[in-house]
Amino acid sequence: MKDISIYFSPIEVELTKKEGTIGSNIEIYTEGNFPEIKKDSIAIIYVPEFRNGEVQYQGKKNDLFRSELYSLYIGLNWSKQIYDCGTILPGNEIEDTYFAVSQVTAELVQNNIIPIIIGGTQDLTFATYKGYEKLEQMVNICSIDNKLDLGNPEETISKDGFISNLLTHRPCYLFNHSNIGCQAPLVNKNEIDLFEKLYFDICRLGEFNSDFKIAEPYLRNADILSLDLESIKSSDFNGENYNNPNGFYSEQICQISKYAGISDKLTSFGIYNLYPTGNSKSVNNLVAQFIWYFLDGVSMRKGDFPIGSKKDYTKFLVSIDDFNDEIIFYKSDKSERWWMEVPYPSQHGDKYERQHLVPCDYKDYEMAMKNEVPNLWWKTYQKLG
Repeated sequence: MKDISIYFSPIEVELTKKEGTIGSNIEIYTEGNFPEIKKDSIAIIYVPEFRNGEVQYQGKKNDLFRSELYSLYIGLNWSKQIYDCGTILPGNEIEDTYFAVSQVTAELVQNNIIPIIIGGTQDLTFATYKGYEKLEQMVNICSIDNKLDLGNPEETISKDGFISNLLTHRPCYLFNHSNIGCQAPLVNKNEIDLFEKLYFDICRLGEFNSDFKIAEPYLRNADILSLDLESIKSSDFNGENYNNPNGFYSEQICQISKYAGISDKLTSFGIYNLYPTGNSKSVNNLVAQFIWYFLDGVSMRKGDFPIGSKKDYTKFLVSIDDFNDEIIFYKSDKSERWWMEVPYPSQHGDKYERQHLVPCDYKDYEMAMKNEVPNLWWKTYQKLG
């Protein structure tokens, strides 16, 4: 593994070493002692970059979430080593910060190390995405956000407008983008129309509140998860910068974090818009708990993403009237989770190997049995064509 220590500054907060806590088991970067990161592990990274959003916070840090995280007890079946690599300080230009984040992400993901990036503004998602270019594979992003953050590619990238930059960046490896938590009063109709034209997925906050399970396939299909802390209900997330009166409850974000951790496909988790001033102790404690639930989810991974042999899956074939192809479903014998197989043109080779197996749930199978093509199947088919 290449040396990534050049991008980091050491941790300054005090480490809690009470027996059984994360602090007694984590390896951290202290002055002159960068940890030797092993494969198949987890790395925590803090990036206080605010230039494309709340500029007044530039140059300030708030890594008090670390003290809160270190004091939490490890879960029952945690086996992966956890590292805290330290802080990627903002560069002279914001592009320098993006470069550092992308290089670190690439190196970690290539070595089967999951980066958890706690950062400034959410446009750092773009820097994380660029780190996947070296993998040369199509990727899916899922945002937990009350806005769609589409933006304009002809304007400067911002914390509330970066997805258009993902779409126009070349080479483009973005296959799908999902939003969970969109609130209609905060979204321009043109953004929704464009999402639909691109066959992207939107799970509105009301839909999520009615049935949490509707979001699980989107989380299971993501490579990158991007959490906007501003999407949390302000009564639950108490700080002067968080004023959303009608957002997620904190326990819902814990649930989302855990489901994301369980997904075998997901390889990075970003938590953004953690501001350095005006935050209560509970804000940092909740951020630590979001990380904890993600780590707990990772410990529960089943290794059942259906690539290669499917001997441990039950296969279902569903015929639909006036439809040339049967829809193929797979149900994991390990986790009882469902996938749909979507055909794609042979000339694409293995480019879409990881994308034509679409996470779904039993309701999609029921829909097919009622002679209806599931919406997730149809949208994926359009993108693969």
